[in-house]
Amino acid sequence: MAGSVAVRRGNQGPLLPGAVQEAAQGLHHGLWAPLPLASIPAYNAMNKLEQELAALIIGELNLEDVQLDAVTADTQLYGEGLGLDSIDILEIALLISKKYGFELRSDNPDNQKIFATLGALAAYVAAHRIR
Repeated sequence: MAGSVAVRRGNQGPLLPGAVQEAAQGLHHGLWAPLPLASIPAYNAMNKLEQELAALIIGELNLEDVQLDAVTADTQLYGEGLGLDSIDILEIALLISKKYGFELRSDNPDNQKIFATLGALAAYVAAHRIR
């Protein structure tokens, strides 16, 4: 059930915190069903910076086959997801340096984590941006 919330069968609302024990018993007896978090629109909503970075990456790298509404914070930048390569990542680093006023260094030991997903990149930018 990782990555899901419980909802009462036939109900569209998420489980209220006070009903967790009831839900656990209900799941066991088939009264409740797991609902993938990805199916909840608000869960997939990207923050403003994530949206801005997604649009910047798609526009500047001319990713014509990628639709902005298909990108989420969990979208991987390398390989699956946006399918970027190391040259694309260098271009993104330069764009971010110019737009947000700080340098993303190629020798940073955390680069794999920073560029893992759009959300990880946005979190790093949010923590280090000057403008």
